Amino acid sequence: MKIDITVLADNTASSSYLAEWGLSILIETEYAKILFDTGRSFTALHNAGLAGKDFSNLKAIVLSHGHYDHTGGLTGILKKAGEGVNVIAHPSAFNPKYAIRASGSPPDYIGIPHSKQEIEDLGANLVLTPLPFQIAESITTTGEIPLISGFECPDKNLLEIRGANSFPDPFLDDLALVVNSGSGLVVIAGCSHRGIINAVTQAQKITGEKKIRSVIGGFHLYCATPEQISSTIDALKEMKIELVAAGHCTGFTACCSLHSALGDSFSLLKTGAKIHFS
Repeated sequence: MKIDITVLADNTASSSYLAEWGLSILIETEYAKILFDTGRSFTALHNAGLAGKDFSNLKAIVLSHGHYDHTGGLTGILKKAGEGVNVIAHPSAFNPKYAIRASGSPPDYIGIPHSKQEIEDLGANLVLTPLPFQIAESITTTGEIPLISGFECPDKNLLEIRGANSFPDPFLDDLALVVNSGSGLVVIAGCSHRGIINAVTQAQKITGEKKIRSVIGGFHLYCATPEQISSTIDALKEMKIELVAAGHCTGFTACCSLHSALGDSFSLLKTGAKIHFS
């Protein structure tokens, strides 16, 4: 199957594209055009124009989880896409989410900056499900990702706060997009808060396909221990993946380690990047 992937928002950028702390990836196949995350602001919209892409005929917008840097551009994109687009997310993506930036400081709100009503008023069909959701032929979300690997777990400085109660966010809303190319899976992750290896394992489980052709997106290793980075690299190497393209929250140290270990199989994700599978 032909798969064309265009990165519309990431922390770094090539040429005249804009960069921001966020992620947005456009996936085009013969069966559907899908936007995975919408970036933090207007950046995805701006960069789509530079890349010669638009948001007409979108089959779906998938939200990897409920943080502002993956959802902030949603309403602007919906205004361009028109009515009838499915916006797919986990039900807990809209829970109130916060981050501890510094010890002793009050947590910062980092949740979705749009209400469900605002999204629906723009003509979107809001699909909230904890289960894998098949978008089109050979394209599905992972649904909730089980914690299997043993070395991956959600960041304890990221919280949910409800009333007077705060607790580490379990990130049940963390999900990935899976495209079965016919010769292996292409797994696209947002921040991998429940672990990129756990996400890949879930992709294999729900599709029945063991071969992983590519893993693309944010791996949330910027605050990981050296041991977690090493274990992640070992697991990826065992999979003999054609392309590992990491960016956003992966972190400089982890990206350097990935490049050193994987060589030409590793690519630094950046805004404006185009990836093609056939």
